[in-house]
Amino acid sequence: MTELIATPAKLARNLLSLNDLAEEDLEYLVRRGAAHAAGVKPGAPLEGAVVGVYFEKTSTRTRTAFSSGALRLGARLLTYGPGDLQTNTGETLADTGRVLASMLDLLVARTTLPAESLAQLAGHGMPVINAMNVEEHPTQGLADLTTLFCHFGRISGLRVLYVGEGNNSAAALALGLTRYPGAVLELRTPPGYGLAKPIADTAAEQAARYGSSIVERHDMDVLPGGFDAIYTTRWQTTGTTKADESWRETFAPFAVHAGFWDANPHAVFLHDLPAHRGEEVTAEVLDGPMSLAFRQAQHKLHSAMAVLEWCGGADVETPAR
Repeated sequence: MTELIATPAKLARNLLSLNDLAEEDLEYLVRRGAAHAAGVKPGAPLEGAVVGVYFEKTSTRTRTAFSSGALRLGARLLTYGPGDLQTNTGETLADTGRVLASMLDLLVARTTLPAESLAQLAGHGMPVINAMNVEEHPTQGLADLTTLFCHFGRISGLRVLYVGEGNNSAAALALGLTRYPGAVLELRTPPGYGLAKPIADTAAEQAARYGSSIVERHDMDVLPGGFDAIYTTRWQTTGTTKADESWRETFAPFAVHAGFWDANPHAVFLHDLPAHRGEEVTAEVLDGPMSLAFRQAQHKLHSAMAVLEWCGGADVETPAR
């Protein structure tokens, strides 16, 4: 009788939420992303690794960033679309994750799954990266923090105004930025479209712990000035629809335009893209000199490479704090 020999356990360092990260890991990933942006030569730390890229939803930047990043780090890719896995025919996520873990070294997944379901894919020794789910977009949050760090040379003490839906990008920004002492995040979200309560509660707890600040209001009255960055996202979040047929009227006062810079003359503009000019932001702002949106998109590659190295257990030098 042939004896079955178990394969060695992989290093399962997942990134399902920014709150998976210890303080030093969050700082490391931001600084490592900045190092990639500055042109560090990473070598091929994932040489021989096989990375699965599973996207149930459309993606331009995130999918390209992780695919390109994995190839640049020496890995090979297997890609899956929304109809490719047997989860569509009733196989459980736990069984799917167990099988994939025996064949892949790492999985990047964009899904419609909540966090507890996504975790079932990750419980089998294979690192899993959340490339966006319904609740949070952690790798977008890392790209945002990397963009701020690259531009300002710091994150602590920065003041950020976020305008628009409290979606998964806003959730990641709130969970990330509130861990930096002195940082201020003010969110102006339409009524009924704010941060989910668990995210808002966690961010508030972190703000109290780290000496940062988070405030959310559901109007555009009496906007304070002195922000370092103004951030918005598209109103129709990827892969979602809104039940309220008049939602555009609700969102209209939250459009970002050049007038925002009257009280914030030195602020940069951030947008996670894709953008709809004339809806959430005017072309004058998105394409203007204050905009870092397309540099921010490029930093998704740099952040993706940092995350792939970290989750894949690559032995790379930790940038100085």
